[in-house]
Amino acid sequence: MPASTECPPFRLGESRFDQGSFYGRLRHFLDVIDPRTLFVSEKRLNECMNLLDQFKNGTLRPGVTNVQLWEAQKIKQAIIHPDTGEKIPMPFRMSGFVPFGTPVVVGLLLPNQTFASTIFWQWLNQSHNACVNYCNRNASKPTPMSTFFQGYLGAVSSAVTIAVGLNLLVKRAEHFSPATRILVQRFIPFPAVASANVCNVLLMRHTELSEGISVLDDKGNVVGTSKLAARHALMETSLTRVVLPMPVLLLPPLIMAMLERLPLLQKRPRLRLPVHSMVCLCAFGLALPVAISLFPQNSQIHVSELEPEIAAATECKILTYNKGL
Repeated sequence: MPASTECPPFRLGESRFDQGSFYGRLRHFLDVIDPRTLFVSEKRLNECMNLLDQFKNGTLRPGVTNVQLWEAQKIKQAIIHPDTGEKIPMPFRMSGFVPFGTPVVVGLLLPNQTFASTIFWQWLNQSHNACVNYCNRNASKPTPMSTFFQGYLGAVSSAVTIAVGLNLLVKRAEHFSPATRILVQRFIPFPAVASANVCNVLLMRHTELSEGISVLDDKGNVVGTSKLAARHALMETSLTRVVLPMPVLLLPPLIMAMLERLPLLQKRPRLRLPVHSMVCLCAFGLALPVAISLFPQNSQIHVSELEPEIAAATECKILTYNKGL
């Protein structure tokens, strides 16, 4: 394959890969969650930032390749917040989402949980998600801490209520055999987490419904602010938040149900926890970027579905908007 295809010309602030295709988005998100960037030294980070500054100022020294520039940008974007310019704490970086989030997923999917352990793991999961969301927030416009706190409380409340409620129903279901009860309980974290994600989106971004979001033409110019586009964006983001945890929270219970039938795990029950942990790690690390890549961050909408003043302000028939994740 030609080198130009493998390494395109460097573009500051843009993705190296085509965001219009699933494969391009997958390669982009594999870069974003690459845990190797967690081990970048302060010296290496400063070198990368200096290299990008030189490119921006037109003082780049001869011999620097596109590969070096793309790698420098990958490292900077993984560690430094684009709006505040501050370092993101390691557990809350996107590159730390899998290694630091896997123990939480393992805890969520443990069989035979008590009400106390269910509440604890749901609370810990939503707390981790809240910290990741806050540390990677769009800080170009100030957002009150009360908005983040409201979203956090809503997510924790809905997750705990649904998880505890479903566990209670399963335990009271007399027609379930013990094996079936354990299997069903393993799937409870998904509806709890999915509903909490939707609740968090609605509470955090409800102001967009009254204020609207920007819609852009084919040249990237802002045509106007649309409340109807905001409604579409929130619906799409809510659907995304439901689909994203599916592979992470549904695959491990299915796989473990099959693996636990193997003679090895039946004879050595102590191996179940480490095997369970490895299954969760693989599902989290492999399925998550695939799930994220299914949805482009920028969506398109026909002007006929927007406000009349938006349609009158442009000759374009199709406009785009950033729906977020």
